[in-house]
Amino acid sequence: MEKEAIISLLEIIDQQVSSSILGGMEETYEELERLGYIRINRDSVQHSASITAEGLNYLDHVRRE
Repeated sequence: MEKEAIISLLEIIDQQVSSSILGGMEETYEELERLGYIRINRDSVQHSASITAEGLNYLDHVRRE
């Protein structure tokens, strides 16, 4: 996943507090979860993602560049 795509998706999740995972985006969200940037809530029918402290730190770092 390209850096710009990671930043864009993390910013959306951060702004929305949690982001519903749309069909076809599961692999992208799972990659961000593997990186530790988000946590996927799989307890509901519609899975959603929330940003982690590590994801916020990553966003803060790239915004300063």
